[in-house]
Amino acid sequence: MQNLFSFDPDSICTNSYAIHMKGLVFEYPAWYLLICLLIGAGLAAALYFRDKSFGDQPAWVVGTMALLRGIVATALAILLMEPLLRRLETTSKKPVIVLGQDASASVAAGTPTSTLEAFASDWEALQIALAADFEVLSYTFGTSVREGSDFSFPDQATNISAFLDYVDDVHGNERLGAIVLATDGTFNQGSNPAYLPGGAAAPLFAIGLGDTTIRKDLIVTNVFHNKIAYLGDQVSFQVDISAKNAAGNTTNLRVYRIATDGKRELLQQIALNLDNNDFFATREIVLEASEAGVQRYQFVLDPIRDEAVEANNTRDVFLDVLDARQKILLLAHAPHPDLSALRQSLSLNKNYEVTLAYAKNFKGNPGDYDFAVLHQLPARNNRAEVLLSTLEAKNIPRLFILGQQSDLNAINTVQSVVQIRADYRSSNEVQATVADNFTLFTLDAALKSDLPNFAPLLAPFGEFTASEDAQVLLYQRIGKVVTDYPLMVLGNQGTTRVGVLCAEGVWKWRLFDYLQHENQDIFREFIQQSTQFLSVKADKRKFRVDLPKIIFDENEPLRFSAQLYNDNYELVNDPDVSLVIRDGSGNDYPFTLDKTTNAYQLQTSSFPAGNYTFQAKTTYGGNAFTYEGRFSVQPIQLEVYETQADHRLLRLLSSQSGGALLSPDQLSTLPGLLENQSTLKPIVYQTVKTRPVIDLRLLFFLLLLLLTAEWFMRRYLGSY
Repeated sequence: MQNLFSFDPDSICTNSYAIHMKGLVFEYPAWYLLICLLIGAGLAAALYFRDKSFGDQPAWVVGTMALLRGIVATALAILLMEPLLRRLETTSKKPVIVLGQDASASVAAGTPTSTLEAFASDWEALQIALAADFEVLSYTFGTSVREGSDFSFPDQATNISAFLDYVDDVHGNERLGAIVLATDGTFNQGSNPAYLPGGAAAPLFAIGLGDTTIRKDLIVTNVFHNKIAYLGDQVSFQVDISAKNAAGNTTNLRVYRIATDGKRELLQQIALNLDNNDFFATREIVLEASEAGVQRYQFVLDPIRDEAVEANNTRDVFLDVLDARQKILLLAHAPHPDLSALRQSLSLNKNYEVTLAYAKNFKGNPGDYDFAVLHQLPARNNRAEVLLSTLEAKNIPRLFILGQQSDLNAINTVQSVVQIRADYRSSNEVQATVADNFTLFTLDAALKSDLPNFAPLLAPFGEFTASEDAQVLLYQRIGKVVTDYPLMVLGNQGTTRVGVLCAEGVWKWRLFDYLQHENQDIFREFIQQSTQFLSVKADKRKFRVDLPKIIFDENEPLRFSAQLYNDNYELVNDPDVSLVIRDGSGNDYPFTLDKTTNAYQLQTSSFPAGNYTFQAKTTYGGNAFTYEGRFSVQPIQLEVYETQADHRLLRLLSSQSGGALLSPDQLSTLPGLLENQSTLKPIVYQTVKTRPVIDLRLLFFLLLLLLTAEWFMRRYLGSY
């Protein structure tokens, strides 16, 4: 027994009566084992020594059977104490090495093809060599971070910081031993990787690709301009031009407009003298937005002799020229701080042209506007009946903002989305609570969470009832009590959208927003979203196709969505919808939209730069429906503007993290360098695992064997 259950008495825990034996754990006092032994011995003695059935047998035979029965009985008694078998498992985990390969076009542009081919072969060999001692994870980065290697260098942008952030986020909690970064060091997206908080997550070994030689080159570095202009506007383009190692040369900056069919029209030409080898200049070019639609402009520098790269001499930009602004009339009864807050927030939208006027002095025609905000109108001493009747007759969408000067009885007459029974002589300070069931447009999560904490507005004291066909955007909260009185209601009055804000003082929301967030983004979004919804005229078309925007990057997929309505304006998607995209050369690209729950959608791959039109068709209920639209694709030219490698950045990153900068032909030496890193040691994990001894199958068969042997001997000797 001592050989099988040898134990140290010091290991007995007196509090829990646990016995920690070599490989076994008992949760009962040690002397219980003596009881089990006595049970086994007593049972064997009672069966074989008190019973005289085997009196004529040799003593060793009887003793053997008694011993077998005693062992089995003792073992079964011990098993009733639920002993546990404890074992120590040891595992070793290899350290992780992350390989990151820059797949951007600038690497291919600045590196000879033979060098790239040799690098690709050595990179694959490095992964195989490291896999013997380390867990190797390979990634490609550029525009995005993805697994594996890609030596076709398709990416049109480089974001080194995004890759390092990804490694830190995904593998920062692992045993990360080293990062191997193969890149030319140039980046044109994301932050500077040298200033990442905390630096690299592990020692970084940089493989310097590309060519650091300064070569003769002209570059249209950047073109700054507004994305949207209005027909007839003078649009300013700020063009940044740089030249390297080109002193003494002259060139011309030419500005073209690219027509839909690809023809170029020369608009301006400017001569430039390159007076030093590190030339930089900015030229402002003013063009007239003479045509509506998406206009494509091209800025081109004439190449010079022996120029290294001519692709970066050209930069294309797209400008969306709108044929009209939406005119908004901000009409008030009297001066009020709300008016400034509303005008400033609305004016930030380039699509809005805001006019502020007072009812008693307004001489214009309200029917000339697309949307009207009526602040405390009709008022008790100025009902503005002529102005309001014109707005009603012209179906001009409008928003009423109530205040202490409002004529509440007249308000109930000129709109039907909310009815108010209140005394203008009394008021309540109310805060906003966003309605849970509001569905007219999507509210930002920050607006939903922060708006209820904004400063209170001043609302008339009384009862407010929203009409059944209107939707409440905000409810009034008085103190801590959320009432069912609407604070802001949106709805339709006939075919015209109408909204009512039942309180004044929104200027305090704008100030409170800045106090909390150092900007007015939440207030601006609230005002502009409400205005956008109210000012949009009802679209009664039964078939429509939507794009999220009209200008895409050339590596960006297109996402179409379409809706088809029956005569009751219920969404249906029984028939198929075909869509044909046509480029500027007249080439057609046919598609069939996918059906969703009750609508349609389509995601295509990216398209080359240029202007495109599309036409969608379907047939439903015997009627043919057609929808036409347009979009443009602008080229991504980031990678061609900087082809000179920046190994200084790589040297800085590697030195800061304890790594090293290597050339591509030194890849074979990297495994040796990694072996000397203290962070690249395997981690040994030890785990103590326990299981009930009764679960051991071997023990069951052993006891069965002992019982079988005893039974066989008794049978043979004629006991039964």
